[in-house]
Amino acid sequence: MNNLITFFIKHSSWFVFLLLTIASCVLLFKNNPYQQSVYLTSANSASATVYEGISAVTSYFHLKDINNDLQERNALLEMEVVALRERVNDLSMQLPDSLKSPRQPVLQHYDFVVARVISNSIAQPYNYITINRGSKQGIKAEMGVVDQNGVVGIVNVVGPNSSRVISLLNSHMRLSCKLKNSAYFGSLVWDGKDPRYAVIEELPKHIKFNQGDTIVTSGYSAVFPEGLIVGTIVDAEKDMNDSFVKLRVALTTNFSQLSTVRVITNDMTAELKALQRGENGEDTTTDASKNDASKQASKPATTTKQEPKQQPKQEVKQEPKQEKQEGGDAHE
Repeated sequence: MNNLITFFIKHSSWFVFLLLTIASCVLLFKNNPYQQSVYLTSANSASATVYEGISAVTSYFHLKDINNDLQERNALLEMEVVALRERVNDLSMQLPDSLKSPRQPVLQHYDFVVARVISNSIAQPYNYITINRGSKQGIKAEMGVVDQNGVVGIVNVVGPNSSRVISLLNSHMRLSCKLKNSAYFGSLVWDGKDPRYAVIEELPKHIKFNQGDTIVTSGYSAVFPEGLIVGTIVDAEKDMNDSFVKLRVALTTNFSQLSTVRVITNDMTAELKALQRGENGEDTTTDASKNDASKQASKPATTTKQEPKQQPKQEVKQEPKQEKQEGGDAHE
């Protein structure tokens, strides 16, 4: 306490000066209109600067929500573009009954779930990605994953609130792709060298292509719809088989900067898998019929007791005894 009193006594002149300055400023700005307007203008400029700084800080913390909203809007626009492309292809085919019953776009069976990447690897031979969405959010195995630039991978392990994705940078991952505006397709696989490039194999050697042509998904599976961009052609590589050619593709997805992805859902997956099992000769019996069969098999077999048949009594016919005549027959 003594030190505080000593401090005020030692600097009393400065405190008196500050008090008189504040009192003079109040009297000046309160009683003079010009100085009052100058004060208000300066105060507004200062407060505007402060508010701008606060707004910048708060908007930074809202970037996550803004990013998620933009991802959803981008996904919707991408689906609409692919759907319109599919409709244009349908109309260009000039089907006779196109005006009566036009085909529905293939994307009517697809939807998406926005997820955030929580783990990622690009330097391993078999790379995987972990996302923060699982079975509680409707994620299932064998669902496709994309981002705003292109294809990312396929879900293979699903937990309640997280899932593991086989990255496109995985040597076990093969993706059916084709040249844009072409019917020729092949398999895209990562060669394990550079995370920026992959190789598309099994393309016919006679196809015509140019450097920079776009590679898109073929749509030959229930995982990805047709027309999603995968990359662009860089150059051609020699293939051991003379009938096919390999193309080196620059991937459009930047795997080193993955943050937000979209998981594609398809309500036709179960039906397509059942058809594929039928083609492979597997049992396609529905669960209901299997249950009915098991119930019938589990019922105990009822045995009916059969009474022994009574054999009818056989009547023994006694033939009349013929009396022997002694001395032979008598002739009259």
